[in-house]
Amino acid sequence: MLLSNRRRFLGLLAALPLAACGFAPAYGPSGGADRLTDRVAVETTGTRGAYYVTRQIESRLGRAKAPAYRLSYDLSINEDVKAVTPDNIIRRYNLTGKAKYRLVDLNGAELLTGTVENFSGFSTSDSTVATRAARKDAEERLSIMLADQIVTRLIAAAPGLPG
Repeated sequence: MLLSNRRRFLGLLAALPLAACGFAPAYGPSGGADRLTDRVAVETTGTRGAYYVTRQIESRLGRAKAPAYRLSYDLSINEDVKAVTPDNIIRRYNLTGKAKYRLVDLNGAELLTGTVENFSGFSTSDSTVATRAARKDAEERLSIMLADQIVTRLIAAAPGLPG
């Protein structure tokens, strides 16, 4: 019992400086995420990577019912060889991705721009089918990481957005 009370006291003591500086959880009532939830219309292209990015952004922010903002992005994914056997067989690839994003209001006024980058790797095998599946999985992981980075930046900037 004494240990439980002591932990509770120390937890409250640790949270005190955060409360004093105006910290609010992003998904709390006064956090920035509520300004974006169900209000960002995501513009996408027809590529598989863009589908994964859009799906992840919409799963984090919700699909816009009454959009106040439009988010567009340019996604580029490149494949780099990372491991080659002495017999000149490629065994490992890295996918490097970059997404340049732009958030505008409904009048087209630019509110926020930025670029996020990340990478994901995959190994090859003697099976073409398995290698293709590994590449597809790596592309999905990379796209989700880029989408999460975009959402994190949007939420961080949300308190300064109009509306």
